[in-house]
Amino acid sequence: MSTTNNSNKRILAIDILRGLTIAGMIMVNNPGSWGHLYAPLAHAEWNGLTPTDLVFPFFMFVMGMCIYIAMKKFDFTYSPITLHKIVKRMLLIYLVGIAMGWFSKFCSRLVSPLEGAEWWQQAWYMVWSFDTIRLTGVLARLSVCYGITALLAVSIRHKHIPYIILGLLVSYWCILLAGNGWAYDMTNILSVVDRYVLTEAHMYDDNGIDPEGLLSTLPAIAHTLLGFWIGKSVFSVTNGEIQTMGHAVETSLSKVLPLFIAGALLTFSGFLLSYGCPINKKIWSPTFVLTSCGMASTLLAVLVWVIDVKEHRRWCKFFEVFGVNPLFLFVMSGVVSVIFRTVRWTWEGTTKNLTRFLYEDLFSPLFGEYGGSLAYALLVVGILWAMGLYLYNRKIYIKL
Repeated sequence: MSTTNNSNKRILAIDILRGLTIAGMIMVNNPGSWGHLYAPLAHAEWNGLTPTDLVFPFFMFVMGMCIYIAMKKFDFTYSPITLHKIVKRMLLIYLVGIAMGWFSKFCSRLVSPLEGAEWWQQAWYMVWSFDTIRLTGVLARLSVCYGITALLAVSIRHKHIPYIILGLLVSYWCILLAGNGWAYDMTNILSVVDRYVLTEAHMYDDNGIDPEGLLSTLPAIAHTLLGFWIGKSVFSVTNGEIQTMGHAVETSLSKVLPLFIAGALLTFSGFLLSYGCPINKKIWSPTFVLTSCGMASTLLAVLVWVIDVKEHRRWCKFFEVFGVNPLFLFVMSGVVSVIFRTVRWTWEGTTKNLTRFLYEDLFSPLFGEYGGSLAYALLVVGILWAMGLYLYNRKIYIKL
């Protein structure tokens, strides 16, 4: 993790979309009670799509665009230095994910010690949890998709990328068809592979399905490549420079149209093909890739129109704070969540962790069970925004 002061101009619409997704991810990952969620704030149980299902894929779509912008600085030329930077960042993101898993296990075992154990046994129990740490997850998926997309960006001709995207999606669809891929149980080929390679001790278990499992990483790579390709279509210009949005209304309008067209085509294709290939986030189905990328492209077009064409920017700062330090604030949201679950609070003779206290004794009496759950999530978002605002005001960008 490096800290830099970056004075370069940033593309505001991309920062805002990225900020929207990070704020959304923090909110839906931190309810006061998982049993009391408003419907739009819950994932689809299996097939289908909710607003919550869109926040992570939107971020991955934007990541693909940002890879194009970042690799443009190197003129998409392969070199040992470029390779070292890509691999280093990929491994760092993955290791931060593992560290977060370890920190969560450590705190959980700290408050739930082994009964009758000696102090050294308890210490080892808290410190050594690598035999049960999840090897997949959000950061793991981001690291792999970032690494492969960035490597492809500097090692192949970009005209081949659409064929790679199509090949990955069609191949994955064939795997699902041949491997009972629509079953929400352990007979699903995704579950079979994950349990064989990762073992159950190292995977998330949702009826045997890991939503960030091994095989479903294939369409996730296609997802990021699709963001890269649309970024190339929108931000490549004849003079070889990347234009920052806002130089002129004409420049901004030239970006809105291709984003809208791409968004409409992808969204329509995803919903049309869903009759034979259901939209499903947990297995990252090909139609989920098309639909979510299409919606992300459309939303980005709206943001360009609002921010650069109409110049309505007063509302942007809140989300820009999240957008300029996205991964750092996402990681810190995990730290805050673990700390709130670990810290104990005694109230009226009852000891609870801080999350339960705030939800059950503060927010629920004021807003009800569902409103209180949302209020707690918004509190966590507010805490992370305050952290981000401190960095934003000092123009500090922390990059993983």
